[in-house]
Amino acid sequence: QVQLTESGGGLVQAGGSLRLSCSAIGRTYSSYVMGWFRQAPGKAREFVGAVSWDGDNADYADFVKGRFTISRDHAKRTEFLQMNSLEPEDTAVYYCAVRTVGDLWYPSARLGDYEYWGQGTQVTVST
Repeated sequence: QVQLTESGGGLVQAGGSLRLSCSAIGRTYSSYVMGWFRQAPGKAREFVGAVSWDGDNADYADFVKGRFTISRDHAKRTEFLQMNSLEPEDTAVYYCAVRTVGDLWYPSARLGDYEYWGQGTQVTVST
């Protein structure tokens, strides 16, 4: 069992930046994919980005390409989502998720591929 905890959310003005963190505790996996998703009020949860277990492959949703970047600190079992040039449309609850089975060289965008989820952290971007 893996427990994920997101932090770093908050209120920011349009054009600003935030850095989200996702820390994992519990069972240790040598290989895993960690992804980020978000859910705005009244909308379905959607893919933001993910990185393969070896860090060589990353995929991002078109609406965040060039603005958001995922990085990872393996030693601390923590992943980061750096969000720049934030827009009001980025307002949502952001979730990190971990995939430990299947093709771990591929940063999947499918919600169903991830077994473990954090509780989410709210990001609000004001105009």
